[in-house]
Amino acid sequence: MKKSFFVILLLIFVRLFSQVTPTQNPGLAKDPFFNNQNPQTEPSKKVKHIHSDTAGVSPDKYDGNMVFSGNVQFEHQGSVLTADEVVFYQKENFLKAIGNVVLTTADGNRITAAEMEYDGNTQRGIARKNVVLTDPKQTIKTETLYYDKIPNTAYFNTGGTIYSNDGSVMYTKTATYNLNSKMIDFVGRSNIETDKYTIVSDNIKQNQNTGVSDFFGPTTIRDKKNPINYVYTEQGSYNSKTGESFLNKNSRIHNNGKILTGDKLYFNRNTGFGKGTGNVMLEDPREKRFIKGGYGEIYEKKDSAMITDKPYFVKIFAKDSLYMSADKFLTFQRQDSANSLKKKSFLRAFRKVRIFKSNMQGRSDSLSFNETDGEMHMIRKPILWMGAKQVTGDEIRVYSNPEKEITDSIRVMGNAFAISKADSLNMKDEFNQIKSKNMIVYLKDNAIDVSKAVGNAQAITYADDTNEKTKEVTRIGVALSTCGEIVAHFIERKLEQVDCNIGANTDTYPMSKISKQERFFKDFNWNTKDRLQKWSDIFLDTPNYPEIVYESDNSLFERAETERKKIEEKNKPKTPVRVKK
Repeated sequence: MKKSFFVILLLIFVRLFSQVTPTQNPGLAKDPFFNNQNPQTEPSKKVKHIHSDTAGVSPDKYDGNMVFSGNVQFEHQGSVLTADEVVFYQKENFLKAIGNVVLTTADGNRITAAEMEYDGNTQRGIARKNVVLTDPKQTIKTETLYYDKIPNTAYFNTGGTIYSNDGSVMYTKTATYNLNSKMIDFVGRSNIETDKYTIVSDNIKQNQNTGVSDFFGPTTIRDKKNPINYVYTEQGSYNSKTGESFLNKNSRIHNNGKILTGDKLYFNRNTGFGKGTGNVMLEDPREKRFIKGGYGEIYEKKDSAMITDKPYFVKIFAKDSLYMSADKFLTFQRQDSANSLKKKSFLRAFRKVRIFKSNMQGRSDSLSFNETDGEMHMIRKPILWMGAKQVTGDEIRVYSNPEKEITDSIRVMGNAFAISKADSLNMKDEFNQIKSKNMIVYLKDNAIDVSKAVGNAQAITYADDTNEKTKEVTRIGVALSTCGEIVAHFIERKLEQVDCNIGANTDTYPMSKISKQERFFKDFNWNTKDRLQKWSDIFLDTPNYPEIVYESDNSLFERAETERKKIEEKNKPKTPVRVKK
């Protein structure tokens, strides 16, 4: 027994210390991973055998290299490798470990596998089959892992799963992990799963110390609780500790069905707050509208958003679009009081509101718009134009049918004043005018059908007579009406009948008996200078178009006045002529 033990020791001694030529063992085929030397400050030391239950050489196995079996332990520059069996290529300073392989590095990191190769010269190792790398930050599981001790990096390209200590799980085909900096470089399509969100990206660099992931390529961060809410970018970063995303290229924030885009975006998943700068657009596909501006904010928990910095609003209809500008837009949703399962969409515009639609234009200081019900309130100094008609008042409310995309009615609250051309086909300064405390206008097929003025109503209207045979229209005169309520009827967009109710007092004067001044209310202002003529006029404080000059015809009254004065002069009593005596 003593003799056998002596022979084993002798064989170990011969293998470890015999002089050999520095050529690679012809039976050893190294992976190309071991070929390139790492830059290092000092030559690598020899791998040391620490323990094994048995050791021996078999000429027909492993090309006659030493094989250690049972509780095998090797050490190399602070790292310890254990396995069931190790083949030691002594002259190449190279190990092949088989069965229950564990490599523990000097800094406490641990790699387990079914098999491992380790090169003491390059300080590199390849672990295969059920590989697990564990460090204080995470655990990596893969089938093949390439470990480089000098830069302290681990690499795999056969697919792997990374379990972080914060509970997140990462899936990727290819990744490099720096165990010093705790930086993971994911290459190719990768997934990061947490209990609250999922990240899918083509390329990720993640720092395990800071919790910051940098994205290079198409990336989506999706909320698990509400999957319609997600962030998309092609270059940006995400901080898992703070929940903050910084998005820099082709980025979008999807929030409750709305989409925020911009040159640079920010979103905090924990607070639900997001913002964008540069070419910002807030799109709401459900409402078929978008708002553009230089700066925008969204509030996920309040289901609201704000756009500023020269913003403008566009709502798309089947046959038309509504354009609007203001200093600031605010959008939000509120629960429908009639149906708790539905929400209503609202828009508010602040300061210098300008509106353009092909059949309606307007201005006001501010505006409130219930998009779901089609109710728009123009507040403070509003003015609304429809064809050859103009409406002003303290507040104007426009009621539309969102499904039919038509305007049903218009209400004017306080100091209502409606003006329309008596004949839109000529350039005469003849205008029908109705004033009252309040007013309601009913429309049919987007054209005024009936107008009702209530409260201290006054009207100046032109009266015509149409010959039934010749259809020739003859001007009768001008009617001045004062009553509690005035109802005006329109046919084919033209005023046809005026009914004066409640304390009615109407007088009709022929053109020869009413002066030009009497044909206008004192606060008459037919505003063509500020009226928007094209959608791009919304960006102007006023388009400042040249005032339209209308023809003034006061000839009948002037001739009648001349005749009246002649008659008065003629009827004056003659003063007797005194004769001197």
